[in-house]
Amino acid sequence: MSTVAAVRAFNRFYTQRIGVLDEGLLHSRFSLPEVRVLWELAHRRVATATELRRDLGLDAGYLSRILATLKAQQLLSRRAAPDDKRNQLLSLSARGKRVFHALDVRSADEIERLLRPLGSDGRRALVASMQTIESLLGGKPKTTAEYVVRGPRAGDLGWIVHRHGVLYAEEYGWDARFEALVAGVVAGFVERYDRTRERCFIAERDGAIVGSVLCVAQSRTVAKLRLLYVEPGARGHGIGGRLVDECVRFARAAGYRRLELWTHRILAAARRLYERAGFRLVAEAPHAGFGKRSTAQTFRLDLGA
Repeated sequence: MSTVAAVRAFNRFYTQRIGVLDEGLLHSRFSLPEVRVLWELAHRRVATATELRRDLGLDAGYLSRILATLKAQQLLSRRAAPDDKRNQLLSLSARGKRVFHALDVRSADEIERLLRPLGSDGRRALVASMQTIESLLGGKPKTTAEYVVRGPRAGDLGWIVHRHGVLYAEEYGWDARFEALVAGVVAGFVERYDRTRERCFIAERDGAIVGSVLCVAQSRTVAKLRLLYVEPGARGHGIGGRLVDECVRFARAAGYRRLELWTHRILAAARRLYERAGFRLVAEAPHAGFGKRSTAQTFRLDLGA
């Protein structure tokens, strides 16, 4: 079989396997291009049609028809750009955010169902192969800093507790009370888990966990970013920023109006990540609960209606 024939055969297999050929993607009324437009808008504050056409490689007329369809279903909002009234800024409406979030959850469930027969080795091999394809066809340089962000597997949440206990003792001298706090957060996350409104993100590199973060419901409108950490040897590659961004994107798509977090002034690197993501300091107070005197801080990010 020639290389061209092999690639075409793989394309036929993969598109059938992930349901791209179905009349409606993810058993919905939306086509694949429509869902891709919804995804792009869900992960940006605003976008122009020109930006969407460039990034998705769509014909201008075809994209215009997609946008008209989504607008007719009250999924899009349009407003004139402040610097050029002829330029329309596009974003998801409140209804659009709800619809996309439901599709996003359904997509994650479908992929997890697809991966269920694979063990850890099989999953790592699959992801590595996909990364190789992306690198070869997209020209993305391959570096030792490559990593993936995924959901938790059996044993991962216990690992998060363990690594928090070890790292914060080594780096800041915090005692076992901090590890107990982390264990309580993880236990509460598992016991009250709501898959539509809460999420755990795991960063993995070469089969090893290198970081994590949780998005946990605080109320109907407020979520909390909890337990962000990155392994010392994996720092400096953007993993912490990516985990914060994933948490913010999920909270916004889930319909929360505010995202909050509790940290300590001594955790300077993490604080810079929060500030870069738009969080602002709203409160601080002395704290000595982990065997060391420190200053606890509360940060807040308004996500909009």
